[in-house]
Amino acid sequence: MGAVTSSMAAKFAFFPPNPPSYSLGVDEVTWKQTMIGVALRENVDVLKLCTKRGNSIVAMYIRNPSASLTMLYSHGNAADLGQMYEMFSELSIHLRVNLMGYDYSGYGQSSGKPSEQNTYADIEAAYKCLLDKYGAREEDIILYGQSVGSGPTTDLASRLPNLRAVILHSPILSGLRVMYPVKRTYWFDIYKNIDKIPSVNCPVLIIHGTADDVVDCSHGKQLWERCKEKYEPLWIKGGHHCDLEFYPQYIKHLKKFIGAIEKSPRQRNGPVPNPDQPDKSRNSRDFREKPRASMDQRENLVRSNDHGEKHRASTDCKEKPRASTDKREKSRKSVDRPEKANNGMDQHEKARNSIDRFGDMVRSVGLCNIHCFKPAATQA
Repeated sequence: MGAVTSSMAAKFAFFPPNPPSYSLGVDEVTWKQTMIGVALRENVDVLKLCTKRGNSIVAMYIRNPSASLTMLYSHGNAADLGQMYEMFSELSIHLRVNLMGYDYSGYGQSSGKPSEQNTYADIEAAYKCLLDKYGAREEDIILYGQSVGSGPTTDLASRLPNLRAVILHSPILSGLRVMYPVKRTYWFDIYKNIDKIPSVNCPVLIIHGTADDVVDCSHGKQLWERCKEKYEPLWIKGGHHCDLEFYPQYIKHLKKFIGAIEKSPRQRNGPVPNPDQPDKSRNSRDFREKPRASMDQRENLVRSNDHGEKHRASTDCKEKPRASTDKREKSRKSVDRPEKANNGMDQHEKARNSIDRFGDMVRSVGLCNIHCFKPAATQA
């Protein structure tokens, strides 16, 4: 019975666009991988990454020359990189971050089939690429998870003790809790974010619409209550599951959060776990899969929830413990005031920093037909 329920939950969770919105090709001049059907810019790399589960996934990396932080974005359901590209580009510009997005196994031109375990391997491959190819550091990476993407995002964040920040957009408590108001976690459930979020050791921003009829706003609120390091959440009044980007406060609050994160160095508390200890933060719903070790021996795998944990020094001996992100935020200037341009990219941003333009761009993406966690048989 449990295996059947688990299989049903998986089918309720994944809806890859069919057909994909793009295809892959090779640029005849540079001989680099490119997307056909998407007008890519010079600052964009298209990559194919191999996962530890044997799949080849497509990823996209957008450079911003003024960025000090890098965002790893796990998109929502019924979307792929071709549809998300323009929004990714705008987020990179408005937030002044490098941004990597990726397609889950079975989405876009990524091989394999969508599953919970595959998405965990997918985000790990993208994260490892940021470290190895682009030289990003764990303490300079922000994980962003939208809807279903909150699953792999929270799982990875719970295993990275020095991560800079996490953003959860219309997140779920767990897959089963979206469909049934259960009060406990069952072994066959998927994306057990409710059990993993207390192990996230960095500031967490949660964004949720109060009128979300797909994933109730109570999911976001319960996750926020369980966060170890809370940041002022954004509850968008009247916002639904797939339209939060249309509201002006969405981009304003994101800029406010990123500004606070940039000004506040990472504070690291808690003991250093044994990297050789198996991952106990999640139990695979696939009983055939053994508990896995960290993808990188340098990563700390298990976060202790013991109230008696001892304070440990920063890995950077020069770094001083910082005050709460919220306290720092109170002292900074409003994001509504004009920012000082210190380079060409800032000046370029001013010219295109219209919230209305951002909203128009999001509308053009056409992501409002996303129906997460509804049986495929009910789809038109």
